Amino acid sequence: MAQLTIFFDGGCPLCAREIRHLERLDHAKNLAFEDIYAPLFSERFPHIDQQKADQILHGQWQDGGIIYGLEVTYHSWVLVGKGHWVAILRWPIFKQLAQLGYRFFARYRHRISALLTGEPRCDRCDIGGPSK
Repeated sequence: MAQLTIFFDGGCPLCAREIRHLERLDHAKNLAFEDIYAPLFSERFPHIDQQKADQILHGQWQDGGIIYGLEVTYHSWVLVGKGHWVAILRWPIFKQLAQLGYRFFARYRHRISALLTGEPRCDRCDIGGPSK
């Protein structure tokens, strides 16, 4: 069973790329991925507010604890064995700057996706897992 479930926007091209990358690295299957716009999401996860999850990344530990934003990012990379890539997110001064950067990205992710990928949204980006 996965240690951490990540609730992501399956219509965001950059988000989908990140999830696909994590899936490839997750050999131990420590992560589960759930698209917040998948059919029946609200019925399957009534405790996750879809609107809030669209504004800030949500994660849920196996014991039910919820984490948000960069905490989800940090722990997901640690769980796939690449914590050294994101260790800087824990450094005191950089942590505050990273939080600001994350909030900006989360708010404008579709515009940023359009600039970087040419696609602001995808109907359902190609992601594996139970929500596909």
